[in-house]
Amino acid sequence: MRVTTNGVSLYYEVRGRKGPALIMLHGNGEDHRIFDRAVAYLEQVFTVYLVDSRGHGESSPVREYHYQDMVDDLSEFIRKLKLERPAVCGFSDGAIVAIMYASQNPGSLSHLIACGANTRPETLGGFRMAIDRMGDIDRKDPKVRMMLTEPDITAEDLARIDVPTMVVAGSRDCVKRSDTEFIASSIPGAELVIMKRADHSSYIVHSTRIVDAIFKAMGVDTSDVRFVDEF
Repeated sequence: MRVTTNGVSLYYEVRGRKGPALIMLHGNGEDHRIFDRAVAYLEQVFTVYLVDSRGHGESSPVREYHYQDMVDDLSEFIRKLKLERPAVCGFSDGAIVAIMYASQNPGSLSHLIACGANTRPETLGGFRMAIDRMGDIDRKDPKVRMMLTEPDITAEDLARIDVPTMVVAGSRDCVKRSDTEFIASSIPGAELVIMKRADHSSYIVHSTRIVDAIFKAMGVDTSDVRFVDEF
């Protein structure tokens, strides 16, 4: 399915079609298929919206990438599909978009699960150093350029988030632990979850590990769910 947001055609799929709305947002250079294993469980409880971000997957290509444009896309997506206070689970770039959206649109979400988010480019740690070593070729990639120059999320931005929030990261995440802790401590009432034996993406991409965290964040009764591994 497709919806036009801010002049861009976004591709999305809907799974489950019962229960509260849950929007899943992937990371940089990926598409909705990274959630393929998790959605088999999530769709038992939620109506899951799997969205390809602008310039990713089957959505329209763009020349430049900015997190604010993706935030505006998410806002239009929610409005056009008439989703009333959906939950959003974002990974990496998707988590940045989800955090920014929640900060700019108080009262519009039911829950926020932010996985592997960073507030500034310099807090990417080892990943940032790896990109620096690769040189100018990778810097010319507009997706990489966005990660090297954005976002700029402040404590004040985070303090405006007014929905139940879970902040998730891997124990071996490329995002500095201090930044993950800063996000969790700056969002009122946020819960911090560190996935053991996990890097930036291993608990998300083609994995079921994030399912338990989402269920916990949203207070799901799992008695009728065919269950998954614990985090």
